[in-house]
Order: sequence, then C-alpha cells, then structure tokens
Amino acid sequence: MPERPPTMMHPPIEDLMATVDSKFTLVTLAATRGRQINAYYNELEMGLGSIVPPQVTSTSRKALSIALEEVAAGKIRFVRPEASADDEAGETAE
Repeated sequence: MPERPPTMMHPPIEDLMATVDSKFTLVTLAATRGRQINAYYNELEMGLGSIVPPQVTSTSRKALSIALEEVAAGKIRFVRPEASADDEAGETAE
C-alpha cells in the first residue's frame, strides 16, 4: 500500500499545472475523470465493470483525488480537438 503524502494537497497544484495548458483545462479534465471513476465503482457493485478502472494506486477513496493523481502521473491528459476547415470558414463568414 502506498505511503500517505506529507502535505494536505497531494499532488501539489504546481505539478498539476505543469501537465495542462490552463487551470480551466485541469478542472474539466479532473471532473470528467472523477465522474468516470465514480461510475466504475458503481458498476462494480452491479457486476458490469465496462469503464476503465483507476490508473494509479492511491490511498484516497475520493474519485477527484484519484483523478488528480492520475493527471500528475501522466496517466491521463487532455487533447484539444482541432478546428476543422468548415468551422474556420463559418467563423469568418459571419
């Protein structure tokens, strides 16, 4: 079992911000992954288990903490969708 971190905020926010381009991206990524982790644990109770399990070993039982640890470990990342040529043409025409 992993050791408990010495600080209250683990992983440190500085480490998390180094992995994403903005704090808004970090919030969106962690919230989305936290919901997926909650859904995973709920499906285990029903015997389904079709969602990807947590990718890190954590002492935390909170889905959001596990999601932030995954971001810090580089196990999940945000990929910004590319704008298509149709979207760009529509924006300039207006």
